[in-house]
Parts: sequence; C-alpha cells; structure tokens
Amino acid sequence: MAAMNPIRTRRAHRPSAGLAALAAVALSAVLLPGCGDKKKDKSANQAAVRVNGEDVTVQEIGFVLQQRALPPEPAASAGRQVLERLIDQELAVQKAAEHKLDRDPKVALQLDAARREILARAYLEKVGAGATKPTSEEIKAYFDANPALFTERRIYSLQELAIEARPEQMDELKAKLGEAKDIGGFVEALKARNIRFAANQVVRPAEQLPLSSLGRISKMKDGQAIFNAVPNGALVVILAGSRNQPIDEEHARPAIEQLLLNERKRKAVDEDIKALRAAARIEYLGDFAKPALDAKADAAKAAAPEIKPAASEPAVAPASALPMPAASAPPAK
Repeated sequence: MAAMNPIRTRRAHRPSAGLAALAAVALSAVLLPGCGDKKKDKSANQAAVRVNGEDVTVQEIGFVLQQRALPPEPAASAGRQVLERLIDQELAVQKAAEHKLDRDPKVALQLDAARREILARAYLEKVGAGATKPTSEEIKAYFDANPALFTERRIYSLQELAIEARPEQMDELKAKLGEAKDIGGFVEALKARNIRFAANQVVRPAEQLPLSSLGRISKMKDGQAIFNAVPNGALVVILAGSRNQPIDEEHARPAIEQLLLNERKRKAVDEDIKALRAAARIEYLGDFAKPALDAKADAAKAAAPEIKPAASEPAVAPASALPMPAASAPPAK
C-alpha cells in the first residue's frame, strides 16, 4: 500500500473525493473516533498554516517528509513544497465535505478499507516488534551453513529461455536440451518445431537469486543449463559465466542479522494470526459457505500422511556460453 498522508483527527466524518492523495487526510474520525477536537490539543500539534479555520500542522508536514525518507537538509527545503500540497489537499477535503462525498458508498468502502489496512498493519508491526534479535552464535551458524552466499559467493551471468509449451511436450524438450551440443543447437530445435520462446540475459549476485535455486546454480559449471517446468511451459536457465566475489563474516554480519530478525518477525506474525483464527468464531456465509467446506476438506487431506515418490533432479545439460539469441516467435500457421 502506498505511503499515506497524515491522519487527521480534528473533525468527524471526513470525506474523500476518491483521490488517493486525499484519502488519508479524510480518515480523521473514521479512523480514530473519539480522539478529541484538535483545537483542544494545541500543545501537541503546532499549526503551520490555517485554511478556512482548519489547521495544517508541522507534525503533518514532518510525517510526509518521513515517508519520503529524506536526509535532513533536503527535508528542510522540501518542507515548503509539502506544505503547499497539504494546503491543496485541505481545500479539496473541505469541498468534499460540502458535497457530502463521505456518504457515497464507494468512498465509504475506500475509507473503511484504508482504516482496516492501517490498523491491521499497526497491530502486526507491534507483534513483529517483539521478536528478539539473533545472537552472535546464530549469525555465525547461518554464515557457516550458507557458503554459496558468503565464502563461495559468486556473481552469475544467466541466460534464460522462457518456452511456451504444453505438458505433454516437456519430456521431448528436456531430451532435446540434453542432446544439444550447445544452447544454439537447442534454440534451433525450438525454431524447427515452431515452439515460441523469449530470451533474456541477467547478471545477479548470489543473494539476489531465490534461495531454493541457489543451491543448484552454485554447483553448476559455466555453460551448463537447468530445465524447469513452469506454468504454461518451461524455463531453461543457462549459466553463461560467473566470477568469485566472497564476503567475510564481518561484512556479512549486519545483513544476516537483519535477515534472521525479519524471519523471526514473520514467524511471530504468522503464529499470532494462526492463534487469532483458532480462537475466533469464523462463519462462512452465502456463496462462500461451500468453498469454505471444500477448503477444510482439502486441509484435512493435506494433513494426512502420504507417500510421495522422490523428486527427480532437474535436467542439467552441457551448453556452451554463447551470446543469447534474440527472442523467437514463429508466425502461426
């Protein structure tokens, strides 16, 4: 959700004209009912300008600047621009009130959705704030357990082929990749069968790759390829080249600490929501009643023990690191 503008608390039933720039200014008593009249709390809020008797405060200007994360000097120079924008908002909000736009059903839904979003996010942030920071031992353990991210870190030049194909074509495509002497030969095989594909080339450090894929890619040699089935086709990833760029524990420590802390916050939030759902009385009604029953049945089925075959390893085929050919889209016959 985009950063909201200051929440106004001085008047009840603040309306909105449906514009995103005005939504937060219009939340006032809808968001925080019973907060009191702003005129009774002048000591807490210093007015920067008064528009038709309504104050725009220094605190509101500071809030907007804080959302932009500006350093002190640029923030000081931007304060005047922010003030002028808040004046424009205030004028629009006052006109929206005159037109009783807060009674428009669509606007009321937007206000309620914004309120729910802000309050829910504030609560979840409070839950996450209770997570404890990882210890030095935990940081070191993570560092030692992930050499591909640190001591064996590499910068990868990856070529990708996004292939449009049907499920029954997967085995044939995988076989063609294995038979190809290089990636150019595989591309020619795709063209010969009028199989559409798009090519892309990127350079990514290890930490920007999905952790689930990094283990496989880190074990590949330059020129090898991985074949993965994806919705609507397949994705072939070729390691065109790589170079070593390790990071020692001292430099990795801040990033690891933040990563582990974020994971603990996420876990705390997930567990809290799970507990809230378990304690709540949730009734699915109307058209949503049957899907809810189906979802419960699926959950029960998923919880039952199941014997699954071992997952097959992704196909890794030799392929020379040639320049990636342009995307191909053969004309339809």
